[in-house]
Parts: sequence; C-alpha cells; structure tokens
Amino acid sequence: MGTVTMYSTTWCGYCRRLKGQLEREGIAFTEVDIELNPDAATLVEQANGGNQTVPTVVIAPRDGGAEVTMTNPSLAQVKQALAV
Repeated sequence: MGTVTMYSTTWCGYCRRLKGQLEREGIAFTEVDIELNPDAATLVEQANGGNQTVPTVVIAPRDGGAEVTMTNPSLAQVKQALAV
C-alpha cells in the first residue's frame, strides 16, 4: 500500500469525515494541519489553484510511481488510488 497524507484543518467537517472513514477501514495516513504548517498550506494552494481547499490528499504509491493528489476525495477514490 502507498503512503497517504491528508492535509486538513481542525474545523473542517469534510476532513473529520474522511479521517473517520480512513480509520474505520484501517488505512494508515499522516494528517497535516495546514494552519500550523505554512509549507503544507503552500502545497495545498498549489494543488488547488491558489485555494486552501481541504481535505487535500496526496498518495505516494509504494512502487515509486507518480504521486496522486485529490481534493475532498471520497473513501472509494482513496482506496482506488491505493490499489493502483
């Protein structure tokens, strides 16, 4: 399985929902609060046309392939990206 990084904020309901779904499915992830990490906020802005849209999820495949970046993905989309 690849590595999952979820960029979020503490107040984001979509972030809380996705976090809970990932935990229930046993999918390990690293959560980064963009309000506490300026570099993470910049990464999220670059991925979202200048907007700090969360959750932004970055999946690095275990085979070293290209990273996949998704904005507010569903659990199914995350699982599909991990299966590649």
